[in-house]
Amino acid sequence: MASIDEQVLRATKEIVVKFIEVGRVSPSKVDELFKQIYNTVNASVRGAVPPGKMPDGE
Repeated sequence: MASIDEQVLRATKEIVVKFIEVGRVSPSKVDELFKQIYNTVNASVRGAVPPGKMPDGE
């Protein structure tokens, strides 16, 4: 299984490619968009609670 960093990078790439395919972003804006999407995906993955576990206080 790939590391979490590789999975985040792969997911980000797929999202950016899909945005380009559907015309939501132009290829010239990929550098800005990629960083934003990567940070969002990474924060979501790192902040995720493992299945079967409850966050503290719940």
